[in-house]
Amino acid sequence: MTVNTPLCFRGKKILAPMVRVGTLPMRLLALDYGADIVYCEELIDIKMLQCKRVINEVLETVDFVAPNERIVFRTCEREREHVVFQMGSADAERALAVAKLVESDVAGIDINMGCPKEYSTKARMGAALLSDPDKIESILTTLVKGICKPVTCKIRILPSVEDTVNLVKRIEKTGIAAIAVHGRKSLVLSIFYIFLLERKKEERPQHPVHCDVIKAISEAVSIPVIANGGSHDFIKEYADIETFQKATAASSVMIARAAMWNPSIFRKEGFCPLKDVMQDYIKYVLRYDNHYTNTKYCLCQMLREQLETTQGKKLHAAQTTQEICEVFEMGDFYEETTAIFEAKKTSLETKIQDEDDQMEDPDVIKMAVRFDKREYPPQITPKMYLLEWCRKEKHPQPVYETVQRPLDRLFCSVVTVAEQKYRSTLWDKSKKLAEQAAAIVCLRALGVPEGKLCEGENHLINKRKRGDQEHLISRDHGEDLAEPSHKKANFIEETSDMNVPKM
Repeated sequence: MTVNTPLCFRGKKILAPMVRVGTLPMRLLALDYGADIVYCEELIDIKMLQCKRVINEVLETVDFVAPNERIVFRTCEREREHVVFQMGSADAERALAVAKLVESDVAGIDINMGCPKEYSTKARMGAALLSDPDKIESILTTLVKGICKPVTCKIRILPSVEDTVNLVKRIEKTGIAAIAVHGRKSLVLSIFYIFLLERKKEERPQHPVHCDVIKAISEAVSIPVIANGGSHDFIKEYADIETFQKATAASSVMIARAAMWNPSIFRKEGFCPLKDVMQDYIKYVLRYDNHYTNTKYCLCQMLREQLETTQGKKLHAAQTTQEICEVFEMGDFYEETTAIFEAKKTSLETKIQDEDDQMEDPDVIKMAVRFDKREYPPQITPKMYLLEWCRKEKHPQPVYETVQRPLDRLFCSVVTVAEQKYRSTLWDKSKKLAEQAAAIVCLRALGVPEGKLCEGENHLINKRKRGDQEHLISRDHGEDLAEPSHKKANFIEETSDMNVPKM
């Protein structure tokens, strides 16, 4: 497929992918100071495939949200043409599925082939891929053919210069747009070493970067080579970026630790005072609701040797974003920003409610009810009672249609019984709770018992005891009373007109 993006990897200064550092506030700050391209932290394919894409109208971001409501990846329009999504993967089809999920929101896709950490190599990802060129070729070829955005990969060097160059030449043939090379030797696993559970020790940041190997790679291939690993030996200020680039003959330079310590390393005019850098970072933290633990970690990396100062100790003790802001004399800014976003959220909620009222089907019977499982016997729910009633009255089984509101990710369900629709006017935090609330509305409107403890003897409990064996057989055939297989769900997760792959 033809790459249809202006992203170019020649003559660029790039923020490297760094776990816990490469989140949205740091990426935006690096762009402000002069970075051309920013990589996100490595995100594992399996975790991303569990996420759903949600438009966050309050923050004006695109969020990829895990089932536990944790934000796994957050991005915004400001970085859309500059951010490269790095993933950890050892499977071509999973990698492609993730790439299609995020493709419309990022400028490129990268596969991590250099991480030496045990959590990565045990899953045959990261540096472990370097000992499996066939798998590397499969993953990269699948991505290049399957998406429209440029594909890159990031590797470490092998023990032999010849082996490294041969591997990179093979990678080049997959059609990727560029390759980033960390100039230190990798944890390389061979089949023999795996069998014996032995490994070669990877080089750490204190080891010298092998500029000669990066240079040999740069001269051996035609695609852009991005030099990485120069923070310890070369890059102390902006001018050193060019020095490292010349030493490696690379097309571009990728900066990790020097940018983590002070992202204004990308600034042509020189470093900004660290206090200003940290305050600029905190402004983005508040603007994009960054989690305080991640914020605290990044600020600690910037303070470094100042962590034992009074300010450093206060930062270490901070347990909320507000407390972090107070450490850096930004308490008033925190209050102002929080008030602005609360007002915006309230305004959007009012707007959505007005739209709901205008679009509401007048034929739907509504009540303000919630499902509280404490009011019901164990394993007995209103949905089960409603299903039982439908069978007794020879009606078709209830059909549930559930939607999710993008603003707050709450759910509302409409149940159809005997061609009549019922719903609760209250939105719930999960699809299951919303469906139970809809069932309660239906049962109450029909004047049918809903199974509450206060209703006295529960005939369904006795029926379940008598029919345990029958119930198990039914469940094996996909007819679990609690979760009818014919339910329909219609998740409204995005309000953008972008062409977004659906999971």
